[in-house]
Amino acid sequence: MKAKQRRWIGGYHLSVTILTIWSVINALLLSFHVGDWRVEAQISNGLLVVFVVDYFVRLTLSKDRKTFLIHSAFDLMGIVPMHPIFAVFRLGRLARMIQYHHLFWKLGLDGKWTHDFHRFIYSTGFIYLFSISIAIIVLSALLFSVFEHQSLSDSLWWAITTATTVGYGDDTPHTAVGKIIAVGLMFGGIGFIGLLTSTITDFFTKETSEAVQTTDSEDQQNLQQLLIKVETLTQKIDQLQTEVHQLKGGNAKKKDR
Repeated sequence: MKAKQRRWIGGYHLSVTILTIWSVINALLLSFHVGDWRVEAQISNGLLVVFVVDYFVRLTLSKDRKTFLIHSAFDLMGIVPMHPIFAVFRLGRLARMIQYHHLFWKLGLDGKWTHDFHRFIYSTGFIYLFSISIAIIVLSALLFSVFEHQSLSDSLWWAITTATTVGYGDDTPHTAVGKIIAVGLMFGGIGFIGLLTSTITDFFTKETSEAVQTTDSEDQQNLQQLLIKVETLTQKIDQLQTEVHQLKGGNAKKKDR
């Protein structure tokens, strides 16, 4: 039964992997206007439906839905229907399946960097801040699109440039509701993005500091070991000199006799 279940899980993960890679490639083709956009748009919509159904089925069957929502934040962003490029977030699912099957360990690639990556994503709270920032941007773009009568793509572009304080000025709110949305995005989006960047900075600063401390600690340990060896060698030399003097003293007494 377990073997059958493992085969079923393996087949399911393989299917999801193929669909994920296909959806990401299709999203890139759509974004860069390569090929027949009508066919690619239909494929994108079909894959979106598949991933939406897959996400909510897994959410329904999950025993701990809170943990599922946290660990599947990228999956949720991957089914945002605002722009095909959101399909890139589905690669997070692919990364978790690689971790599930221990592929890095089997290939001999598992090491400190994978542990640090997992610690950076979850332990620092990066995944929560990133998810909230994306949610604020997407919601603001959706409302901006409705009240300002802009396309979803243009609204998303406006939300990103506003939240990152770039502000090119090519899209601006003209209605009262649109300006209120912009103000909310400025306070909420910029605040969370600021926390996001500070989290990244703090993590790498801490990693660098710990690496320096580890190096200093290793140097001190090596120096202590070297001093111990020098002291041991000195004691042996003193002992050897004492034995030599004793031998010379014994030979001198024999000659006197």
